Amino acid sequence: MWDLPRIFATLAPMKIQQGSEIFSAIVAAPFGALGIRTDAGLLRELVYLPPHFHEKDADDALAELAARQVERYLADPDFKFALPLCEVGSAFQHRVWNAIASIPRGTVRTYGQVAKHIGCGAPRAVGQACGANWFPLVIPCHRVTAAGGLGGFSNHDDATGFHLGVKRWLLAHEGVSLEKGTDTSWQQQTIWS
Repeated sequence: MWDLPRIFATLAPMKIQQGSEIFSAIVAAPFGALGIRTDAGLLRELVYLPPHFHEKDADDALAELAARQVERYLADPDFKFALPLCEVGSAFQHRVWNAIASIPRGTVRTYGQVAKHIGCGAPRAVGQACGANWFPLVIPCHRVTAAGGLGGFSNHDDATGFHLGVKRWLLAHEGVSLEKGTDTSWQQQTIWS
């Protein structure tokens, strides 16, 4: 039988600390914050966090390096990350992530274009691989959109939600215009250009 009062009592401290204890560092960002998780000298995960998360000093040297690099990207969208990444994901996800990593700043590709580039006929599978990206910004999945608009982001597709707001901010930060009435020819670019 479940001891629910005991289970809830053990969960209560996490709620009070808002989950920040799972991160090795938290960096403030214009859209909220970025949580950084490191383990055994590798970057384990970057997480987009809403504004109620407060900055957290780095627990280790790699978290400090990652925090500085995130800050540099937030100041300069041309900054290139150089961090040791934890080996995660399937072979297919790696193909998608490698294709995404080659998309230049200021441009976007559709899920279909990425699928065609890697020899996969399933744009939805590309979208799922984008959503499974453990290292956003380092692997810039925000540069992948739907053929008819913004698409989802980080496994979220609520048009007024936090995550799509982050995607809009990142694309604007990198010089991509998403306003109505502006040139949307970026949606038609081929992955080979």
